[in-house]
Amino acid sequence: MSKEKKLVKRITSRDENFAQWYTDVVKEAELCDYSSVKGCLNYLPNGYAIWELIMGDLDRRFKETGVENVSLPMLIPESLLEKEADHIEGFAPEVAWVTHGGMERLQERLCIRPTSETLFCDLWAKTVQSYRDLPKVWNQWNSVLRWEKTTRPFLRSREFLWQEGHTIHATYEEAEERTLQMLRVYEDCYRETLAIPFVSGRKAENEKFAGAQDTYTIEALMHDGKALQSATSHFFGSGFADAFDIKYIDKDNQLKSVYETSWGWSTRSIGALIMVHGDDSGLVLPPKVASVECRVIPIAMHKEGVLDRANELYEELKAAGYRVRIDDSDKSPGWKFSEQEMLGIPTRIEIGPKDIENNQVVVVRRDNSEKIVVKLDEIATKLREILETIQKDMYDRAEKFMKERIYTATTLDEMKEKFSKNKGFVKACWCGDEECEGEVKYVTGGASTRCLIEDEEMIDDKCIWCGKPAKHMAYWGQSY
Repeated sequence: MSKEKKLVKRITSRDENFAQWYTDVVKEAELCDYSSVKGCLNYLPNGYAIWELIMGDLDRRFKETGVENVSLPMLIPESLLEKEADHIEGFAPEVAWVTHGGMERLQERLCIRPTSETLFCDLWAKTVQSYRDLPKVWNQWNSVLRWEKTTRPFLRSREFLWQEGHTIHATYEEAEERTLQMLRVYEDCYRETLAIPFVSGRKAENEKFAGAQDTYTIEALMHDGKALQSATSHFFGSGFADAFDIKYIDKDNQLKSVYETSWGWSTRSIGALIMVHGDDSGLVLPPKVASVECRVIPIAMHKEGVLDRANELYEELKAAGYRVRIDDSDKSPGWKFSEQEMLGIPTRIEIGPKDIENNQVVVVRRDNSEKIVVKLDEIATKLREILETIQKDMYDRAEKFMKERIYTATTLDEMKEKFSKNKGFVKACWCGDEECEGEVKYVTGGASTRCLIEDEEMIDDKCIWCGKPAKHMAYWGQSY
């Protein structure tokens, strides 16, 4: 047996250098790697497996609300992109252009999609004619390209994976309800599947998606106290539709405009998982997004019967529907334990000669290192209970962390003090002026409005910066 006792890989402490810790975890857990194109990622099996589980969960939720999947091209003619002025202005700095086809220069530049509103609108303008054609509730799973200057794995890359939903409706009210419905779908998935708490609400006017009438957001709090915009849902009204002349003949034989929404969730959610749940030993994955829920580790497997019984256990758990693996390599148990912790596998089952003799196994939780002795004939049932408890406990811990870091401020000095001593969200009132937000951002070291709070009573009647009457109360925070 190898004399090596532990996996020799070092992860910087979160409290020592959070940014380096994050990079270390991404690298050592083999989630992704940079490609030869600067700012673009190779998604490795461990990272892509997480994305597959997220996709499966979201896709199920989407389809329960009537969403259908489609696939549209990745190239957008420049003339098409320019039809909605606010949209092209918002994305122009991030657009990559195709100028040649083979050796010939194209007569019109083609944009590599940064998002697909224009493609959907172009299609609907040609195909929607009657009220019978509505609504269209479509989604596509794809990649988009935005020429970001600063990148970080999962959080911000030039090409990234996501889903983008696009819908059109006959009425304002129906489109608005779909916008909020998809926000609720995102909220449920973050809470129930990723075990991540959040604040959510409408974005301020200057923070809206380019061309949107209203943008709604989920803002999760990372371990370092910064906010991460985690998913967004947009209500466009009829702006895009009118720009593309999407009209339909209603039941009263009148020609009318449609109302549009779009909504998106990306691989940024994997970055959120790392930063909310991870620790100094590596990843900590909620069971629902762990491609391996349990790793069986034979102890002293050179002894007679140990490996055979471990394999029997593996097959039993596999047959019971668990995502399970067995580590029967010749590495030391200490190495295997460290690797399991690095990869964030929610549980490991240790089984050795004494365990077999006592008809038991030891289940070790990744999230809190608790060791649980379980009878072998009960493990197929008990493991599911343990995984469900882990999922709930991870959410509860993260929620407690976030709630303890939500503060209030009614004066600028109080707000500056909160941000200088703590990291998190600060509730404060605001007049809605973009210049005031800019000043607050400057004096607080980067805090901006993350979302408006519309379901709580205002804590003050004056703007935190200028003292004029406040129009909004918002969650303020530094962000990624």
